[in-house]
Amino acid sequence: MDEYEYRIKPAGDRAITVQFNQEISMVIHRRVMHLARQLAECKIKGVEEWVPSYTSLLIYYDPLLVSYYKIESMIHKVLKPESLEESSAEHDDHPLRRIVEIPVLYGGETGPDLEYVARYHGLTEEEVIRIHSSADYPVYMLGFTPGFPYLGGLDQRLHTPRLDTPRPLVPAGSVGIAGQQTGIYSLTTPGGWRIIGHTPVPLFCPHDSRRPFLLSPGDIIRFRSVNRLEYEQEAKQWNGVKGNE
Repeated sequence: MDEYEYRIKPAGDRAITVQFNQEISMVIHRRVMHLARQLAECKIKGVEEWVPSYTSLLIYYDPLLVSYYKIESMIHKVLKPESLEESSAEHDDHPLRRIVEIPVLYGGETGPDLEYVARYHGLTEEEVIRIHSSADYPVYMLGFTPGFPYLGGLDQRLHTPRLDTPRPLVPAGSVGIAGQQTGIYSLTTPGGWRIIGHTPVPLFCPHDSRRPFLLSPGDIIRFRSVNRLEYEQEAKQWNGVKGNE
């Protein structure tokens, strides 16, 4: 498939999959998010939900209200090369693109693998923190657990293999590295990522019916290194926010 190719196919009798090139990249991410934005703006009656992934968009619809062929026709219109080129030019200024700052306390008890990551790459811990907190990380999709962000943009200097044996429990808010990815645990679960820090910012608030997830596909994450006092202040602030939900 070239950069403008895509495939449309049914996913059961209530969903459509739009598959782009299999490459994980910002170019494909922009294609996926452009289509998602157009669905949001068109407000087609019967289109219920859409779920972005690295290289595709799954669209759920009610076949009693809208036909497969009407949605297919809309997709072809939206994904014309000229529309995609215009979308790419406007991407950075689009109102749905949010930049979300995530404070992180790196190392120590909250980041038990920071020392290993530094040693593995021949870097100091301070250099790992600087590199990790200097990039913009696009949120490609959510998955694994509710609110868990799959991020792009990890510097090659920090690509690190997973643990040989996963930990039985990794606390929610743990910031880790696994291979070419970095991410944040949204719930306390088993996991094999190299944990380099922790954020007090909750990614999943199940009692907030309006916005249970902090992040959305298309957002940009920026990690900000904080000291212990700043971390505790952030924790109090976010605990207060959760308490007022």
